Amino acid sequence: QVQLAELGGGWVQPGGSLRISCAASGHTLSTPAVGWFRRTPGKEQEFVAVSRRPGVNYYAESVKGRFTISRDSAKNTVHLQMNSLKPEDTAVYYCAAAPGSTIAGALKWTQSYDSWGQGTQVTVSS
Repeated sequence: QVQLAELGGGWVQPGGSLRISCAASGHTLSTPAVGWFRRTPGKEQEFVAVSRRPGVNYYAESVKGRFTISRDSAKNTVHLQMNSLKPEDTAVYYCAAAPGSTIAGALKWTQSYDSWGQGTQVTVSS
C-alpha cells in the first residue's frame, strides 16, 4: 500500500495562489488514480480533483478553471496548483490513492480510495 504525505499548505490572501503536493513512498504513483479532497469543520469530505492517469484529470465544478492537478512521475509526486483562491476554499486538504482500474465516475467518492495522507491546512483570508 502506498504511503502519502501532503506538503505545502499555509495561509494566502483571497485571489492568491498556493501549490500543495502529495509525495508518495512505498509504491509508484504512476499506476493509481490520485485524488484531492478537502474537509471543513462540520462538513463531509468534498471531492476536489483527481488524476486518473497522467493527462486524464477531473475537477469539481467549484474549482474548475482555478485548480490544476498534475503529476511529476520522476519525483513520485502529485501537485495541486490552486489559483484565484477564495475564503470558501479554506479547508484541510487530503490526497488519496485509488486503484488504477477504478472507473471515472467512482473517483469522486471517498470509498474508492484505499490510501490517504494526513492532510494539510489551507487558509484563505485577508
